[in-house]
Amino acid sequence: MPAPKELDPSSSLPALYGTKLRKLRMRVGWTQKELAEKVFLSHSRIAQFELGKEMPSREVSEQLDELLGADGDLNDLWEYAQRFPPTDAFRQYKRYETRAVAMHKYQAHTVPGLLQTESYAREVMRHALPWCTPGEIEEKVAARLARRSVLLKEEPPLLWSVLDEAVIRRPVGGPSAMRAQLTYLLEAIQAPNVEMQVLPFAVGGHAAMGGSVTVLSFDNAPDIVYLEGGAVTGMVKDRRGVARHSHRYDRVQALALPPEASARWIEKAMEDFGACESI
Repeated sequence: MPAPKELDPSSSLPALYGTKLRKLRMRVGWTQKELAEKVFLSHSRIAQFELGKEMPSREVSEQLDELLGADGDLNDLWEYAQRFPPTDAFRQYKRYETRAVAMHKYQAHTVPGLLQTESYAREVMRHALPWCTPGEIEEKVAARLARRSVLLKEEPPLLWSVLDEAVIRRPVGGPSAMRAQLTYLLEAIQAPNVEMQVLPFAVGGHAAMGGSVTVLSFDNAPDIVYLEGGAVTGMVKDRRGVARHSHRYDRVQALALPPEASARWIEKAMEDFGACESI
């Protein structure tokens, strides 16, 4: 049997949690498979927890803490990790994105990454990462465009996006670039797995004003939420937190224009940008 992979508990809070979990499991003499059976998870999920690649839900962490006699230590680490999400949260999100069967998004500021054109993505990166060299920006743009392949799978996920009106009105890259971007959106929603709604400014206040919200759903795993902006950025996996943020998304979606009316709003925005070009 190969030796367990060495962990660096100082690398991140999930790694610290995983190190503690492994020590507690080995102290009681259980294998990963034996522990997994006691919390009704697969052996591979326990391995991911111990490697610091994934954090359990709040409920599972509480079960692990009790089973392994952690006296609250695992629960304390879990709570701390939720308050201070890992800096590689987006890297984690991209891994989940490839496995999702449905993505429901509210976008406060930008077009969803999976639907960005090359010129739009480059302009977003240029402003968001002013410390990066042109070469680094191009690498990141290429990586973002490569993510679009998830929508071309034999069984692609549902992508349902609610776009704040600011997303289609702000001239990122100028009128010409925005016309190209909006054209791409109108082409994208012709696919049966892509839906889009616009949330007009006129609705006023709403539940997701703190930033963007993405709810990911899977075949054989609980939903998770990814937050961007506001006071909290990162992954939410505990059942209560996911339910609350899903409720926020549902309230925003209920305020948005229906898909057909939203397409007409996007077409009107394209016309407005065309008028800007002719001035």
